Amino acid sequence: MSDWLGTGRLSIGRVSLRPFTFDDATDLARVVCNPDSYRWTTVPTDIDAALSWIESALADPSRRVAYAVVDNDDGQLIGSTSFYDIDADNLSAAIGYTFYAEAVQGTVVNPTAKFLLMRHAFEECGAVRLVWHTHESNARSRAAIAKLGATFEGLMRKHRRFGDGWRTTAQYALVDDDWPAAKQTLWERISADDR
Repeated sequence: MSDWLGTGRLSIGRVSLRPFTFDDATDLARVVCNPDSYRWTTVPTDIDAALSWIESALADPSRRVAYAVVDNDDGQLIGSTSFYDIDADNLSAAIGYTFYAEAVQGTVVNPTAKFLLMRHAFEECGAVRLVWHTHESNARSRAAIAKLGATFEGLMRKHRRFGDGWRTTAQYALVDDDWPAAKQTLWERISADDR
């Protein structure tokens, strides 16, 4: 079941998710204009960092499936998102490694990308649980995750390395029983947004 979630293209409306390739390095390096705005996550800011980031993302597809987020209006790479901590035996995975160009933050892009990932996982792959992790102090990320319909499950102390220390992680989850209501809410959000 190493390819449980697959690596195919997912698309709806303005947004497509497709697997990364090394050819994406130049475009990925251009996504982040102001690295200070991304203090809660590691983002590539030049071609060498982008190549390294892509290499890491593609290293073990049984544990992580990384997608380039593409704007269907102009074909531009505008961000990244991934399935990771993939546990095919227990039909669960985490969603993360997400960042977007500042110009599309707060638009329909993130809810659409997450809709695509969740619909794929729950409806096409039979997932029973999806998880999100973020720094406990990342209020913007925590609010975005909650708007997806995910339930806050608690704080995990010293969960991940962060800078020179450790991060306390806020964990959220959505299970298959929650998906129909979350799907309806997300669909209404992305259908109503003209951006």
